[in-house]
Amino acid sequence: MTGVRLQGAVGPKKAVKAAATGGKWYPADDIPRPKHSRKSNKNAPWVRDSITPGTVLILLAGRFRGKRVVCLKALESGLLLVTGPYKINGVPLRRVNQTYVIATSTKVDVSGVDVSSFDDAYFAKDKGQKGESEEEFFANDEAKPAVVPDARKADQKKVDAGVLKAVAAVPQLNKYLNAKFSLSKHDKPHNMLF
Repeated sequence: MTGVRLQGAVGPKKAVKAAATGGKWYPADDIPRPKHSRKSNKNAPWVRDSITPGTVLILLAGRFRGKRVVCLKALESGLLLVTGPYKINGVPLRRVNQTYVIATSTKVDVSGVDVSSFDDAYFAKDKGQKGESEEEFFANDEAKPAVVPDARKADQKKVDAGVLKAVAAVPQLNKYLNAKFSLSKHDKPHNMLF
């Protein structure tokens, strides 16, 4: 029956070969099978084509919404590493989700800025720090000031030095980064070119 073609109702079909083995084989119950894992085959996160290192972005959400920042690189998690620079508009080195930014056509040359030491682990919180107990939380009415480590301040200054040099090379870019983005009543953002 090998190679014989049968005419079916819809069209030609191949004949089914007879099974060569005498019976079916079932695997034993005690053979270990690997457990399903969601961790394997993670693809690298996709970043929009308009977002490249040196692109000026407008933040749309969070504490610094409306601020213009410079994109330094895309991290492994898919988040973007951005800086204000801090001296110009007060935005420190931080991670931002690309969903909450508008990429502008303005570019800054950040090739001279070394950001190889920054990754997601750099921004991870200390697991050793415990929060205060419930009694301490309600007993203290005054807010505790946020303490920024000296290493983080030094990193900020080192990165901003290179970015500020690149910003100074472009006329009016300093004022552009300092200006806040906002929409008024009759603005149509879908018709705007950024």
